[in-house]
Amino acid sequence: DKAPLSKSLLLVPSAISILLTLLFQHYQKFFAYNLQAIKEDFQLWRLVCGRTICLDLKDTFCSSLLIYNFRIFERRYGSRKFSSFLLGAWMLSALFDLLLVEIAQYIFGLTINSLPSGFLGPVFALFVPFYSSIPRVQVTQVLGHFSITNKTLVYILGLQLLTSGSYIWILALSGLVSGICYNSSILKVHRILCVPSWVARIFSWTLEPIFSSAEPTNEVRVGMGATVDIQRQQRMELLDRQIMMSQVAQMRRQRQQQGGMINWNRLFPPLRHRHNANYQDHHPSDQDIPPPTEVSEEQVARLMEMGFSRGDALEALRASNNDLNVATNFLLQH
Repeated sequence: DKAPLSKSLLLVPSAISILLTLLFQHYQKFFAYNLQAIKEDFQLWRLVCGRTICLDLKDTFCSSLLIYNFRIFERRYGSRKFSSFLLGAWMLSALFDLLLVEIAQYIFGLTINSLPSGFLGPVFALFVPFYSSIPRVQVTQVLGHFSITNKTLVYILGLQLLTSGSYIWILALSGLVSGICYNSSILKVHRILCVPSWVARIFSWTLEPIFSSAEPTNEVRVGMGATVDIQRQQRMELLDRQIMMSQVAQMRRQRQQQGGMINWNRLFPPLRHRHNANYQDHHPSDQDIPPPTEVSEEQVARLMEMGFSRGDALEALRASNNDLNVATNFLLQH
């Protein structure tokens, strides 16, 4: 829902890739990312065909899963801004592909005539805003030292895509550099490489009705903001909150299956500190009252990034003894 561009990138290139692999193998040569033909014969149309459709089904599967996970950026920024990022990353990564191939030939003596095909440069570029703007929430730990977060699976998919071909590291590097350049406020690339408003309106009238989905009937209503930007911000906060709630619920189920790893003594005092039933009139001394827990400002800032107020974040962190996971669970349930 509210991600028609992501749905079109998920369905159309994947369907064409499957058809080329299973039924129309003799047409695959037109979608090969042949750098030699581009540089020597000036077949610039290969930039469009070779950098859009994957010819390897493994790359198609991994890139489709990554686009599905990155659909949150279209919901957060809007379809026009998201398409502007993809267009800018696509154009910059095409330039960096040629530069990196020349650098590899000059330094290492590698003669690279072709690169893996597909919409891979913009997909790798999306890792830049994913790393910088999506909050990291720990789900569990492996062997007591390695943290598993809500972003681990996406990074694993990116690593799988990175190791699927011999020269795909060139596409990954050019995509990451293009994503950094587009997000940089110094270079101002986002002001130059952007989708014009009239083009966005044309696609909104023609393609958006085809790929748009109906709004879920069980979705919680959000208050109407004064402007479109405020309404988009409200929708973004609601979607982030729903994702966080599902992740916390999964974390609780996993911990309950493991026998309950949450130390509830942090939230409730141990039995030996409770009052004896025969001495109900006894008042605790000043020495029995534990000192207030010192709250980490970093943890407070992370909770405030998720949309909670500072007062609620302080209260939850004090109650959970500075445990971010327990504090997040407490705030989502109350």
